[in-house]
Amino acid sequence: MADWGPVLIAVVLFVVLTPGLLFQLPGNSRVVDFCNMRMSGVSILVHTIIFFGLITIFLIAIGVHITTG
Repeated sequence: MADWGPVLIAVVLFVVLTPGLLFQLPGNSRVVDFCNMRMSGVSILVHTIIFFGLITIFLIAIGVHITTG
C-alpha cells in the first residue's frame, strides 16, 4: 500500500506557502503583504523555515498517513 500523506501535505504546504501567492512575510512595504506576487530573499528564507516547521509537525509529530490500495 502506498502512503500518500507526506506527498499530499508537502504539495499543499508548498502551494500555500509560496511567497507572494497568498501572503508574504516580511512584505516589501509592510510586515505582511497579501497577494502581491513579488518576493525577496528574506521572504523566501522565512517561508522556507515556516514550511520546514509545519512539515515536521504534520509528518513526524502528528504522523499523518493516507494509504491507498
